[in-house]
Amino acid sequence: MTEMTQERKAPANAGGGESVTEQAKEKVQETAGQMQQQVGEKAQEVRGQAADGIKQQLDSRSTQAGEQVSATADALRRVGEQLKQDGQEAPARYARQAAQPVERLGRYLTGADGERILRDAEQFARRRPWMTAVGGVALGFVVARFIKASSTSGGQQQMHAPNGGQAALPTGGAPGNSR
Repeated sequence: MTEMTQERKAPANAGGGESVTEQAKEKVQETAGQMQQQVGEKAQEVRGQAADGIKQQLDSRSTQAGEQVSATADALRRVGEQLKQDGQEAPARYARQAAQPVERLGRYLTGADGERILRDAEQFARRRPWMTAVGGVALGFVVARFIKASSTSGGQQQMHAPNGGQAALPTGGAPGNSR
């Protein structure tokens, strides 16, 4: 009978002397590691899809912008020809000279894909970091002014008071206006 009792206990310890708790911990750690790997792979996949979407949008928008820039270059050339016909050679030459870089920019924007534009922008930023910073500040200023100009002032119209301050009109608007 002692032999049977020992045989029944043997399978519980057959896992190399580890207790059930230790085996459970290992299983939980293994499962957590697999889940973490799957989450990382999914995140990487989502990032890749987002980057592809951005590149496609950039490609589409740059092609449209390139077509518009090329149309502007054509308009500059036509202006130059008209000025030349009117006998104004110097302004005609300036118009033709201005059309050349505009046309090159239009061809670049039309022909370049999103990935190339991003790569070129990155290279430019690395070669000229100060110019990139100044351009970013200027762009931020323009965007801020645009947002400020297009926003309302909280439902109230502002009017300047004679003393240089601002007086807020009631929500109804200017005097004499009815809703």
